[in-house]
Amino acid sequence: MAIDPVCKMTIDENKAAGKSEYQGKTYYFCATGCKTRFDANPQQYVKP
Repeated sequence: MAIDPVCKMTIDENKAAGKSEYQGKTYYFCATGCKTRFDANPQQYVKP
């Protein structure tokens, strides 16, 4: 299970609506809207 970095929802990686790579890590999303928001500004959602 993964946590959507935008809305914090728990998601099954195999059923995710989308995924993105950022700084060598894969992030999974519950909906395309969350993926779009993440892709526009990933630093806002990723903890250093």
